[in-house]
This record gives sequence, structure tokens and C-alpha cells, in this order.
Amino acid sequence: MTEDNNSFTTEFILIGFTDHPELKGLLFVVFFAIYLVTMVGNLGLVALIYIEHRLHTPMYIFLGNLALMDACCSCAITPKMLENFFSADRMISLYECMAQFYFLCLAETTDCFLLAAMAYDRYVAICNPLQYHTMMSKKLCILMTTGAYIIGHLHSIVQVALLFRLTFCGSNQINHFFCDVLPLYRLSCVDPYINDLMILILSGFVQVFSITIVLISYFCILFTIFTMKSKEGRGKALSTCASHFLSVSMFYGSLLFVYIRPNSFKEGDKDIPVAIFYTLIIPLLNPFIYSLRNKEVINVIKRIIKNRKLCAIPK
Repeated sequence: MTEDNNSFTTEFILIGFTDHPELKGLLFVVFFAIYLVTMVGNLGLVALIYIEHRLHTPMYIFLGNLALMDACCSCAITPKMLENFFSADRMISLYECMAQFYFLCLAETTDCFLLAAMAYDRYVAICNPLQYHTMMSKKLCILMTTGAYIIGHLHSIVQVALLFRLTFCGSNQINHFFCDVLPLYRLSCVDPYINDLMILILSGFVQVFSITIVLISYFCILFTIFTMKSKEGRGKALSTCASHFLSVSMFYGSLLFVYIRPNSFKEGDKDIPVAIFYTLIIPLLNPFIYSLRNKEVINVIKRIIKNRKLCAIPK
């Protein structure tokens, strides 16, 4: 805690959503339900893809890793947020802050490249179906997935290392429900210009590079779809890509709004609603967006349920 101008803050207070006691219980129930469904949905999807050999294809490998990162994002944010609804001090240490932001940055950066890999996979499947197994080999799939994790770790390490150059000697109240990087910049006694510039460059590169791959892939996909003579083929191809494009639009839209928009450093009042969306709502929706629109996943779930019922019948 800060007592004079020569001391530095090593603990912060997360302001959270509200100070009204009558709302805290309701918000706790809502966000706990979101957290529970998110973890069951994402980890259940990971387990389903792992145990079902029919789903050991590039598309589902990318999807399983995306679900794993969504679970990681939720784990990094939600438990501390739920604790703070009933905590008297709502304190979080500097090192807890750094760890929380590290795992959030890891999950979001890795997600960017996994979504780009999924877009490329759909491009190959629709535009070059006869060469799919050659162009999307198992080796390439593993390399793309591993590369997404490596870049995610490197980006997170750089951003956290840059945070350690800052000192905090004024207010220790973070106007947020988790330790995001922009609220920390606003509390810094050191000019965060270099940090802000680096997050613009690095996050901008990650998002622009991955968005470019997604847009080029979908431009080629749409061109191929609209040149198809079969209405049934067009419908099937559009259905295959619709869930992925919906997830991509929500994810990139929210990240661009928070980190890349002009004056993002100053406009702290807009952070919380958008942060709720990309840290809590998108990880909640992704398993349903991909699973409920995917006949193969639904058929696997039905078969598992049917087999369980048959095993439960006494012989």
C-alpha cells in the first residue's frame, strides 16, 4: 500500500463491477453459472476430440486447442473475480496481476493464430478438396498449432516484461474486474509511452497478420462457393464456414476495439463491457457455436449417449 511519495504500490484493489451489496449475490450467481458452463463446454469438447479418433483431423485439432485456450482465459479471470464479490479488501498482488495478464495474453494471442489456422483449413477443404490431405498434412497441422503456442508465450513474456519497467506510487485502485494492461498503464508513475507503443505494434501485428489470413481465406472461399453450380454444395460449404466466421467476427471485433482503437489508453470507461464480452462471453459461446452447428460432433455425442444407455441396461 502507498503511504508516501517514496513508496511503491505492490498490491492493488480491483474495483470490479459494483459496490452495491444487493447486486453482488446476483452477479456472483450469474458469473459462476457462466464459468461453470464455460469450463464444462470447453473441456468437454477437448475430451470429446481427444477420445474420438474420427475427430483427429486438422479442423478438430485446431478446435480442441481453441477450446483449451478459452478454458485457460476463463480460469485466468473468473475465479479471482468471483472471490472479489465477497472479499472485504478485493486485493491482488503485483505478481498475481502479472500472472493473470500473462495467461490472458497467452490465451488471446494463441486464439488469434488458431482462428487463422482454422480459416486456412477451411480454405483448403473447400477450394482444394482433392489436395486437402497433401496441403493440410498432420505435420503441418502440428507445426501450426505449436507455432501458435510459441508466439502466444513469446508475446505474453514481452508484454509482462514491459510491465516490470513501470512503477506504481499513486492510487492502487484498478477500475476493472481483472488486471488488464491498459488500467495498469493509467496507474503508472512512469510514462507508459513505450509500453503503449509496444502493445500497439505487437498486438497490432498479431491481429492484422491473423485477420489478413482469415480475410484472404474467406475471400477465396466465397469466390469458390458462388461459382459452384450445385445449390446443395453451396449450402453445405456456407454452413461449414458460418460458425467459424461468427466466432472470428466477435473475437477480433472486441480485441480491436479494446487494444487497437484510437485513444484506447485514455478511454477506461469503455474497457469493462467489451472485456466481459471477450473474456467471459466468447469462451462461453464458442463450444456451442462450433458444436451445435457441426453434425459430426453432434453424431459423436449421440453415439456416446446411446452406448452409455446400452451399457446401463441390465443383461
